[in-house]
Amino acid sequence: MFPKPLQKFTNLNVSTPVDKEVQCPYNITNKGYGKDAVKLLHVDRNGPVHTIQELEVGTHLKLTTNKEYVLGINSDVVDSDAMKNVVYLLAKKYGIEGPEKFALLVGNHFLATYAHVYEAHVRVEAYPWQRIRQGDSEDTGKGQQSQPHNHAFVFAPTAVHFCDIIVRRNDPKQTVISGIKKLRVLKTTKSSFVNFVDDVYRTTPDQFDRVFSVIAEGTWEYSCTKSVDFLKAWQTVRDALLKNFAGDPNVGVSSPCTQNTAYLSAKDALDAVPQIAVISITLTNMHYFTFDTKPFQQVAPGDNNEVFMPVEKPHSSVYAELSRKNL
Repeated sequence: MFPKPLQKFTNLNVSTPVDKEVQCPYNITNKGYGKDAVKLLHVDRNGPVHTIQELEVGTHLKLTTNKEYVLGINSDVVDSDAMKNVVYLLAKKYGIEGPEKFALLVGNHFLATYAHVYEAHVRVEAYPWQRIRQGDSEDTGKGQQSQPHNHAFVFAPTAVHFCDIIVRRNDPKQTVISGIKKLRVLKTTKSSFVNFVDDVYRTTPDQFDRVFSVIAEGTWEYSCTKSVDFLKAWQTVRDALLKNFAGDPNVGVSSPCTQNTAYLSAKDALDAVPQIAVISITLTNMHYFTFDTKPFQQVAPGDNNEVFMPVEKPHSSVYAELSRKNL
């Protein structure tokens, strides 16, 4: 379920503390249990203006003993329904500022409450609700500004914000991995793909100007977490992806290949957020092929540069991972 941290500087090879009385003929090299897909809606009622956060939370624990595995003794097991209840009660008690801070709150709660828990791993995915703004429609009169609604929201799945945190007993470093997924973008020009390998297997012609569309995903790990504005950092990475894909609103930006867009997006994120130690960007191409109208000249004469056929499978993927050299 949960991804591993992106770099070796986060040590995942910590030996598991084991109850000396539990003997096992083999090494248990990995273990854990938890509650997945805990759905939560939090409403902050600040007078007439309400704010919502809908999250899906997963919590996994690793214990200092193996007796529940080897002997079937459950005396140290914090049951998964109790873990679910912790999520709801911490949201009630402290509220929710954002996915990363809430995940850290939950993870550290398990370490503070249960002495036999040596690792907590929490994953949080935020559902993309936005406040309804009246006056956003195209037929709104000029000069009329849109007004945000006090307590009504629209589901706007432009991109999904998620995170994973890992906290361990006696380890001062808190691992925080943030991510963005399902960011689908498209532009109708300023993209090419030419001069690639030309051999007996090639069928794709040079494309000097094409419809370019990708689904962008990214994950990044922080070198430190105390001074990070996680929400601002997430928005910065999102903006880097959009800027390097789209460019200036009037003239755009040329994209010679998907690899270059992935690299520049990751580079800009590292430049803008010094606390990011490593970032991985994946761009999945969604192809739009020109419909061939040549056999239909009597019906639709001339060249076709207006009608395209979306083809989602098979698709190509490009990924790039950049890390700072001083790690």
